[in-house]
Amino acid sequence: MGRYIVKRLIYILIVFLILSFLMYVIYDLIPFDRARELADAQKAAYKQDPEGLERLYQRYRVELGLADSSGNDINIVRRWLNWLGITKLNGKFNGILQGNFGVSYTNVQKPVMEVLREPMMNTLFINILATIIALGITIPLGIFCAVKKGSKRDTAIQVGSIIGYSLPTFITAILFIFLFAIVLKWFPVSGQETPGSQLTGAARFFDRLYYMALPLIIMTFCSLGGMTRYVRASMIEALSMDCIRTARAKGVKEKVVIYSHAWRNALIPIVTLVVGWFLGIFSGSIMVENIFGLNGMGKVYINSLNANDYDVVLTLQMFYVFIGLLGNLLIDILYGFIDPRIRVNK
Repeated sequence: MGRYIVKRLIYILIVFLILSFLMYVIYDLIPFDRARELADAQKAAYKQDPEGLERLYQRYRVELGLADSSGNDINIVRRWLNWLGITKLNGKFNGILQGNFGVSYTNVQKPVMEVLREPMMNTLFINILATIIALGITIPLGIFCAVKKGSKRDTAIQVGSIIGYSLPTFITAILFIFLFAIVLKWFPVSGQETPGSQLTGAARFFDRLYYMALPLIIMTFCSLGGMTRYVRASMIEALSMDCIRTARAKGVKEKVVIYSHAWRNALIPIVTLVVGWFLGIFSGSIMVENIFGLNGMGKVYINSLNANDYDVVLTLQMFYVFIGLLGNLLIDILYGFIDPRIRVNK
């Protein structure tokens, strides 16, 4: 297993480098010149000195790593290596490997990690809660539907899950806002805390939880359909196995058959979805965050794209790539713990 993990880590590194280069090239192809924008922002000060404005432009190109000290363009490969921190930029290593993820030009040139810290915490908060609640509902519900396959209750749940799965997130959000925020007036329409409040500690936590209750309900509802059907299908397949028939023939209690024998066999395909779901929380709930005005990673990603703030966008993209690659390795390792018959030797 150790040898396999080392080989997979090397594979992850190679794939990460390839994807980072592709992403860097893609965003470099976008017709946008950051140095020109920074120089034009000071055009009023150089109104009588166009040559000075051009010198300022060239200075920004050097600072951004687009040109060398002589004004010659630096090729895309060298710029990518500078961005990673593998080669020197302006005489020193100052890239991702050194912890420099760039700055956000739409946030008064704050470091990217400072810009992402609060949105990441908000995204983690709402998504982890939604995931835990959804799993707590869908797993028992999926098992129940599999055991009661073909019954009226199973049919009703399947119809409801299909409807919930088919509705787009924004339609569900509009319906829930109308019902819970406008008609019943239980929750606020948007925001993530009471405007102007100076709450601290537990009071601030519960205030934020109140404002995030409706987005949390929507995210949980939207995830119920797909997960329930997936657990149901896996359990139905597991319950049809010969070992389950043998256990029942021996007189093993039905609860032991379902929750010990069948569930263990059904867990193999389910763990892929569950781990992928947990890893997916980092990508941000783009639709929900934008509808409710939540300061999360999804909203930051969309705003950064619209504002051509590519240091933030590239950092998020590389983070998603790394999480995805690491998640695949984690799934393979978990398989061995869930089912002792699975062993990775190569």
